[in-house]
Amino acid sequence: MGVTGIGGFFFRAKDPKALAAWYAEHLGVGAGPYGHWDTQAGPSVFSPFAADTDYFAADRQWMLNLRAEGLDDLCAALRAAGIEVITQADWDMPGVGRFARIHDPEGNAIELWEPAG
Repeated sequence: MGVTGIGGFFFRAKDPKALAAWYAEHLGVGAGPYGHWDTQAGPSVFSPFAADTDYFAADRQWMLNLRAEGLDDLCAALRAAGIEVITQADWDMPGVGRFARIHDPEGNAIELWEPAG
């Protein structure tokens, strides 16, 4: 017995209600009571990075990674909503999956990951 998964992700926000609404509207995250949402079973990665990593912004201590299905359709919907979506071919990894990045209204990086297969 031990830890079986991530039970929550908690962080400070300048406008928690507005930010919660943005995540619910654009990503379907936390739309239930108390920000609850049911997730599908699948891989999760817990990986501290070096303090000087350039994988995400130097002024941030974390980057949220969300598993996604239909990454192309999700990116199209986000772009249609006026959200900048960044993709780079060198982020995609055979056997691991494809990636895209967006930022929430408070500038927090969100990596969208469509696992391979």
